[in-house]
Amino acid sequence: MAGKLIIFSAPSGSGKTTLVHHLLGQISALEFSISATSRDRRGQEIEGKDYYFLSPEVFRDKIKSGDFVEWEEVYPGTYYGTLRAEIDRLLAAGKAVIFDVDVKGGLNIKSQYGPQALAIFVQAGSLEVLQERLTRRNTESPEKLRIRLDKAESEMKFADAFDYILVNNELHLAKATAVLVVDEFIAQ
Repeated sequence: MAGKLIIFSAPSGSGKTTLVHHLLGQISALEFSISATSRDRRGQEIEGKDYYFLSPEVFRDKIKSGDFVEWEEVYPGTYYGTLRAEIDRLLAAGKAVIFDVDVKGGLNIKSQYGPQALAIFVQAGSLEVLQERLTRRNTESPEKLRIRLDKAESEMKFADAFDYILVNNELHLAKATAVLVVDEFIAQ
């Protein structure tokens, strides 16, 4: 179990966050890797629980110092990333680290940790299913929805670069499969 990393990546609307939360409730050896961001806090978000909130200047300094395993400027001046110190902290505590990150970030983590990491790509059966899920959320303008779908189509091309593709057509089956796959990897 020691030193294992489990990476969940997927296009928006595929169900990766739901699956990660399920796994955290089912497998006590897992601990969630908290991401860093340069965006402002929203609502009731808590420093060190939801994110590590950094100013854009501090974030850029940490990029230059090599403090991130992966990072991305999602919007101009708005960064998200995974701090190497966060991974080290969780591994030192004897936990298996689970990530909920975008496709590029997931592949970056996998490239740095190799067989120590299991990279899982969560896939909604098709782009049409994904569109239906995102539309049902009713949180996006038509323009934002189109941007998300275009990004999803691009991200789906990277599925084969992951260790495991978990198709999430039926949530209860995807949850059960995720537990089996992650348990097996942790036990190795």
